[in-house]
Amino acid sequence: MMRRETAYKLAGRKHLHDDVLALMECEHLLRFAPGTEARVAQALEWLRGQPHLMAEPSSQADTLRLVYDLAHHSLLQIEQALVEQGFALDDSLISRLKRSLTHFAEETRRRNATAPQRLIKQSNQVYVQAWEQHPHGDHDETPPELRVDK
Repeated sequence: MMRRETAYKLAGRKHLHDDVLALMECEHLLRFAPGTEARVAQALEWLRGQPHLMAEPSSQADTLRLVYDLAHHSLLQIEQALVEQGFALDDSLISRLKRSLTHFAEETRRRNATAPQRLIKQSNQVYVQAWEQHPHGDHDETPPELRVDK
Protein backbone atom coordinates (compact mmCIF):
# COMPACT_ATOMS: atom_id res chain seq x y z
CA MET A 1 0.00 0.00 0.00
CA MET A 2 1.41 3.37 -0.99
CA ARG A 3 1.56 6.05 1.69
CA ARG A 4 -0.35 9.29 1.09
CA GLU A 5 2.81 11.40 1.29
CA THR A 6 4.45 9.30 -1.42
CA ALA A 7 1.43 9.63 -3.68
CA TYR A 8 1.34 13.41 -3.17
CA LYS A 9 5.05 13.70 -3.92
CA LEU A 10 4.79 11.62 -7.09
CA ALA A 11 1.83 13.69 -8.28
CA GLY A 12 3.74 16.92 -7.66
CA ARG A 13 1.23 18.33 -5.16
CA LYS A 14 2.16 21.45 -3.24
CA HIS A 15 0.53 22.72 -0.07
CA LEU A 16 0.24 26.52 0.09
CA HIS A 17 -2.30 26.93 2.88
CA ASP A 18 -1.30 30.37 4.17
CA ASP A 19 -1.13 31.89 0.69
CA VAL A 20 -4.52 30.46 -0.25
CA LEU A 21 -6.24 31.98 2.78
CA ALA A 22 -4.62 35.37 2.18
CA LEU A 23 -6.01 35.37 -1.37
CA MET A 24 -9.56 34.61 -0.19
CA GLU A 25 -10.97 38.10 0.13
CA CYS A 26 -14.47 38.45 1.55
CA GLU A 27 -16.87 41.36 1.20
CA HIS A 28 -19.99 41.65 3.33
CA LEU A 29 -22.59 44.18 4.42
CA LEU A 30 -22.95 44.28 8.19
CA ARG A 31 -26.30 45.64 9.35
CA PHE A 32 -26.75 47.17 12.79
CA ALA A 33 -29.92 47.29 14.88
CA PRO A 34 -32.52 49.84 13.77
CA GLY A 35 -32.29 53.17 15.56
CA THR A 36 -28.54 52.93 16.25
CA GLU A 37 -27.30 55.04 13.34
CA ALA A 38 -25.23 57.21 15.70
CA ARG A 39 -23.40 54.13 16.98
CA VAL A 40 -22.68 52.97 13.41
CA ALA A 41 -20.20 55.85 13.00
CA GLN A 42 -18.42 54.75 16.19
CA ALA A 43 -18.33 51.16 14.96
CA LEU A 44 -16.89 52.37 11.65
CA GLU A 45 -14.06 54.18 13.44
CA TRP A 46 -13.35 51.14 15.61
CA LEU A 47 -13.31 48.80 12.60
CA ARG A 48 -10.99 51.09 10.64
CA GLY A 49 -8.47 50.71 13.45
CA GLN A 50 -8.29 46.95 12.97
CA PRO A 51 -5.43 45.58 10.83
CA HIS A 52 -6.23 43.69 7.60
CA LEU A 53 -9.82 44.97 7.64
CA MET A 54 -11.38 47.65 5.49
CA ALA A 55 -14.68 49.19 6.57
CA GLU A 56 -16.68 51.91 4.85
CA PRO A 57 -20.23 53.20 5.04
CA SER A 58 -22.78 51.84 2.61
CA SER A 59 -25.79 53.49 0.98
CA GLN A 60 -27.95 52.63 4.01
CA ALA A 61 -27.37 54.54 7.26
CA ASP A 62 -27.39 51.42 9.46
CA THR A 63 -25.08 49.28 7.31
CA LEU A 64 -21.30 49.04 6.89
CA ARG A 65 -19.39 47.40 4.04
CA LEU A 66 -16.55 45.15 5.23
CA VAL A 67 -13.68 43.77 3.16
CA TYR A 68 -11.18 41.35 4.72
CA ASP A 69 -9.20 38.20 3.97
CA LEU A 70 -9.88 34.88 5.66
CA ALA A 71 -6.29 34.51 6.82
CA HIS A 72 -6.83 37.21 9.43
CA HIS A 73 -10.58 37.63 10.03
CA SER A 74 -13.95 35.97 9.77
CA LEU A 75 -17.38 37.57 9.96
CA LEU A 76 -18.11 35.67 13.16
CA GLN A 77 -14.99 37.06 14.85
CA ILE A 78 -15.79 40.60 13.70
CA GLU A 79 -19.37 40.33 14.97
CA GLN A 80 -18.26 38.95 18.33
CA ALA A 81 -15.74 41.77 18.73
CA LEU A 82 -18.40 44.37 17.92
CA VAL A 83 -20.85 42.87 20.41
CA GLU A 84 -18.13 42.89 23.07
CA GLN A 85 -17.59 46.60 22.32
CA GLY A 86 -21.30 47.20 22.98
CA PHE A 87 -22.63 47.51 19.42
CA ALA A 88 -26.01 45.95 18.58
CA LEU A 89 -26.40 44.06 15.30
CA ASP A 90 -29.66 43.62 13.41
CA ASP A 91 -31.54 40.75 15.02
CA SER A 92 -34.18 40.16 12.36
CA LEU A 93 -34.69 36.64 11.07
CA ILE A 94 -33.37 37.36 7.58
CA SER A 95 -30.22 39.03 8.93
CA ARG A 96 -29.53 36.14 11.30
CA LEU A 97 -30.00 33.64 8.47
CA LYS A 98 -27.66 35.54 6.16
CA ARG A 99 -25.00 35.82 8.85
CA SER A 100 -25.31 32.13 9.78
CA LEU A 101 -24.93 31.09 6.16
CA THR A 102 -21.88 33.34 5.82
CA HIS A 103 -20.34 31.89 9.00
CA PHE A 104 -20.82 28.37 7.65
CA ALA A 105 -19.38 29.25 4.23
CA GLU A 106 -16.32 30.95 5.69
CA GLU A 107 -15.63 28.11 8.11
CA THR A 108 -15.91 25.62 5.25
CA ARG A 109 -13.56 27.66 3.06
CA ARG A 110 -11.01 27.83 5.91
CA ARG A 111 -11.25 24.10 6.57
CA ASN A 112 -10.94 23.22 2.88
CA ALA A 113 -7.96 25.52 2.42
CA THR A 114 -6.01 23.81 5.20
CA ALA A 115 -7.01 20.25 4.28
CA PRO A 116 -4.62 18.16 2.19
CA GLN A 117 -5.30 18.26 -1.51
CA ARG A 118 -7.09 15.25 -2.92
CA LEU A 119 -5.67 13.28 -5.79
CA ILE A 120 -8.65 13.16 -8.10
CA LYS A 121 -7.67 13.75 -11.71
CA GLN A 122 -4.15 12.36 -11.77
CA SER A 123 -4.38 9.59 -9.21
CA ASN A 124 -3.79 6.90 -11.82
CA GLN A 125 -0.55 8.62 -12.89
CA VAL A 126 0.83 8.20 -9.37
CA TYR A 127 0.45 4.44 -9.54
CA VAL A 128 1.79 4.29 -13.11
CA GLN A 129 4.92 6.14 -12.02
CA ALA A 130 5.31 3.92 -8.96
CA TRP A 131 4.94 0.79 -11.12
CA GLU A 132 7.54 2.03 -13.60
CA GLN A 133 10.09 2.22 -10.80
CA HIS A 134 9.76 -1.50 -10.06
CA PRO A 135 12.02 -3.91 -12.01
CA HIS A 136 9.06 -6.16 -12.91
CA GLY A 137 7.22 -3.41 -14.82
CA ASP A 138 6.86 -3.14 -18.60
CA HIS A 139 10.61 -2.76 -19.07
CA ASP A 140 12.10 -5.94 -20.49
CA GLU A 141 15.85 -5.53 -20.91
CA THR A 142 16.15 -8.57 -23.19
CA PRO A 143 17.10 -7.53 -26.74
CA PRO A 144 14.22 -7.92 -29.23
CA GLU A 145 16.05 -10.54 -31.33
CA LEU A 146 16.34 -12.85 -28.32
CA ARG A 147 12.66 -12.45 -27.42
CA VAL A 148 11.45 -14.04 -30.67
CA ASP A 149 10.39 -17.69 -30.41
CA LYS A 150 12.23 -20.03 -32.81
